[in-house]
Amino acid sequence: MKTLGEMIERNARFHADREALVFGDRRVTHGEMAERARRFSDALYRQGLRRQDRVAVLAMNCAEYYETYRACEWAGFLLATVNFRLAPAEILHIVKDAAPKALVFEAQYAALVDALRPQLPDVECYICIGDAPSWATSFESAMEAGSADGPPIRSQPDDFAYLIYTSGTTGHPKGVVRTHRAMCATADSCALVTEFSGHSRVLQTTPAFHVGGIGFVNAVAWLGGTTVLHRSFEPKAMLETIQAERITFTFLVSAMLQALLDIPELSSYDLSSIENITTAAAPVPVPLLKRGIEVLGPVFSVQYGMTESNACWLPSHEVRPDGTAEEVRRLASVGHPCPGIELRIVDDSGLDLPQGQTGEVWLRSATQLSGYWNNSVATIDALRDGWYRSGDMGFQDSSGYVFLVDRKKDMIISGGENIYSREVENALLQHPSVIDAAVIGSPHEKWGECVKAIVVLRPGKTIQEAELIAFCRELIAGYKCPKSVEFVDELPRLPTGKISKVVLRQRFGR
Repeated sequence: MKTLGEMIERNARFHADREALVFGDRRVTHGEMAERARRFSDALYRQGLRRQDRVAVLAMNCAEYYETYRACEWAGFLLATVNFRLAPAEILHIVKDAAPKALVFEAQYAALVDALRPQLPDVECYICIGDAPSWATSFESAMEAGSADGPPIRSQPDDFAYLIYTSGTTGHPKGVVRTHRAMCATADSCALVTEFSGHSRVLQTTPAFHVGGIGFVNAVAWLGGTTVLHRSFEPKAMLETIQAERITFTFLVSAMLQALLDIPELSSYDLSSIENITTAAAPVPVPLLKRGIEVLGPVFSVQYGMTESNACWLPSHEVRPDGTAEEVRRLASVGHPCPGIELRIVDDSGLDLPQGQTGEVWLRSATQLSGYWNNSVATIDALRDGWYRSGDMGFQDSSGYVFLVDRKKDMIISGGENIYSREVENALLQHPSVIDAAVIGSPHEKWGECVKAIVVLRPGKTIQEAELIAFCRELIAGYKCPKSVEFVDELPRLPTGKISKVVLRQRFGR
């Protein structure tokens, strides 16, 4: 299979009656999913959309989100995801950059979308999930207007499948585009390392706008399996669903695992169906991992990847917190490169470094991005001679295990969310009382890391910590805002004039 549309078609042919998606009381088979994909893509075609026209989605997790994914995959429309947690100005920037012809949104965001409409001249069709306002078409009405035969167009292997936005080092969102061919290779690779089968049942609780919101969904669909969808992460509901739906796989970051294990009545649930729990974003602390294994068994694995590419994995049989000293040491790694992934550790000149030396992680595979949407500068910087320059700093040990030791782009990971310091710093610097600012990650018991700001005020100016944090909330999403602020007379700098974040972490990163 070279397109995701072919995957949908294959599942409808060979696994028509097997469940593709479960969401609340709704149970959609692979046969029904294919028909709804054809109907909705035909409805969009009748609205004037053609192959590679964009369809943006602003919604929380729901069945309609994934039906929109499948419709776009069938016809070759390019689906652009929009993070609903962003501030209105950030959402506007992304939608304008994607320039979609159709915008699918949930009714809860109708007022926001209505306010943005005068600034969205490219959007010709508004489709609302739920009760639609007068200026939009309801999702089900659009679905009913489409033909079960589908539109007279199909996706092609080199069509772009998704446009997923991820923050860059400058703080401006970058739209990652990957082809159908690349996403098929990604689904195949992910299904292999996650050890899926046609009987796998994935519990999806992370947001659909993330690459992680579609990656495991595609991987289980690659083999005709099932996705059970939750609106959002809620620990007790997750346990209930694992038991009731006989879930075999789910994805958790440290904060989610901690919340799950803290449920008082945890032992009363039958979680024996779980075969694999993948962790990512940041290493799970060994004590937490041990506790998880005591409760759920040796089912934990580690995957390292990004919106732009697949990368590495540490399988569950190698996750042994009670093993030898060497096995415990390797728990801090992200394992070996996945099959089909070439990985290099290079210096600033692009020369390969010997084992044990830290450099930038470069990747090359059939899974990687084609480039950044409307951003040739970022594309040229990231892709060199077929290699994707990840911006992550790491090394390989004598056995080829990959250890990530720093984040070249100053990324902070809080509760599984990527936060780029430059974006937060730019918000702080917009306050008239702030003359200089830097942001670092500070350890947090629940979220892994939280954002700490170190700020220099203009002479004679004063401001309270809470006031400055509230100011940031008007400019950027709440989860990106500082959780604490340290006021200093000046920031430490390197001879080049750049702020020394190494010094800042030493002073304030505790």
